[in-house]
Amino acid sequence: MASPSKERRDRLLLAAQRAMAEHGTAVRLNQVADKAGLTSGAILYHYPDLQDLLIDATRAVSERFYEERLRAIEGIEDPAERLVRTIRSGVPFDDNDDGVKLLCALGGAAPRHTVYAILLTALYDRQVTLYQSILETGSALSVFSLKSSSLDLSRNLVALEDAYGYRIMAGHPTLTYEVAVELILEYARLGTGHKLSLDNKRESV
Repeated sequence: MASPSKERRDRLLLAAQRAMAEHGTAVRLNQVADKAGLTSGAILYHYPDLQDLLIDATRAVSERFYEERLRAIEGIEDPAERLVRTIRSGVPFDDNDDGVKLLCALGGAAPRHTVYAILLTALYDRQVTLYQSILETGSALSVFSLKSSSLDLSRNLVALEDAYGYRIMAGHPTLTYEVAVELILEYARLGTGHKLSLDNKRESV
């Protein structure tokens, strides 16, 4: 396999992500090539095994999704504000997000493809850990009064994001980004005893 330049690699990964979001894990080489605007031979020059490209593309979108969540709370010290922003960054704005489309497609394929299951599990666990860190910091600072363990609350928060995100991607007519965020915030309010505000004002328990 010839090592592609960063620009070419990014182009191939994006094309693979878009093709997988549209066609699922059974995507064919010519479909990826079409998205990349390249010939199948050009793809094979860099990735002789299409499966390697699909795995790299999946890993890249998982990393990007997680890194974007970290950037959303960078420099913010208040646990309540960090929690609100983390919730807001975990829900797709609409059904046009190719990255989230891909993650949804992989969820259905995971039982049949171990490598995708591993990547999705790793992403889930990292997001749970992110929430745990915020909740435990808030508890230690007496900002939150946790009604359950930080692990249970964190797992449920990520599960709610996944569930509502899937419905948004499926085009549910009334479940918008704003509605989904508010529903998840309501659960977080119950779990933390904090009047978490969408305008990120600092409030005490």
